[in-house]
Amino acid sequence: MDIPSTRAPHTDLSDAELEELQGLLAQTPEPFEPLDVVMLDGFLCGVIVQPVLLEADAWLPHVFDFDAQPLPDDADPAWRERTIALVQRRHAALRRQIAEDGWFDPVVLEPDDWNPPRSDEPAASLNPVSQALYPWVAGFQLALETFPDLIELPDEAVDLALARLYRHLPASSDEERELAAMLDREHPLATLDDAVDDLIGNVVDLADLTEKRRFQVQTVRREAPKVGRNDPCPCGSGRKFKACHGK
Repeated sequence: MDIPSTRAPHTDLSDAELEELQGLLAQTPEPFEPLDVVMLDGFLCGVIVQPVLLEADAWLPHVFDFDAQPLPDDADPAWRERTIALVQRRHAALRRQIAEDGWFDPVVLEPDDWNPPRSDEPAASLNPVSQALYPWVAGFQLALETFPDLIELPDEAVDLALARLYRHLPASSDEERELAAMLDREHPLATLDDAVDDLIGNVVDLADLTEKRRFQVQTVRREAPKVGRNDPCPCGSGRKFKACHGK
């Protein structure tokens, strides 16, 4: 069943539609583990900045389940269609904003809109600014772990941009802790607004760094010399190519 929309397919989501999308994602049947709308926003940006163009069929399953298990056949088709339509509109809007404007408005919760992590949760080790950005960056990281083309690029500029994003994730090694401390010294982020601006800049930088690769058209190369019309047919018939498979 088609769900009517008052907005054109290429427009970004309104605040009301983002809230609607959050509710729709929460309706994903168990045992699937869907992204929430904040993680989804980071995930979509992680998809967009890849050095290869990813079709929706490749990344959409991860929106409804971390492990990309296919939804059951009996899932409500109206719910599925509406959810996918909103997700794809947000993806298209982010892609357009990053490419054309060099800016986008990430979905990040203000401190008053969310509950700080418990003391036993990994995010509790982060400063308050990084705690606010942690869910978004976790979604971005999920995209890069799922589609590792970006993190496999031998590019120091890519590595630096990723490090500046990943500083908002809990460190899992002494090396990561030292890197985060170095970034805090050299690129301090005093407020959430500063951190959001830095996040936007790093995502746009990654998109710029991968643009040529993402839209590069690969040349199809022949593995054998081209056969002339008067040459013997490669099939071994003994006839000329023009009188055999070259007809």
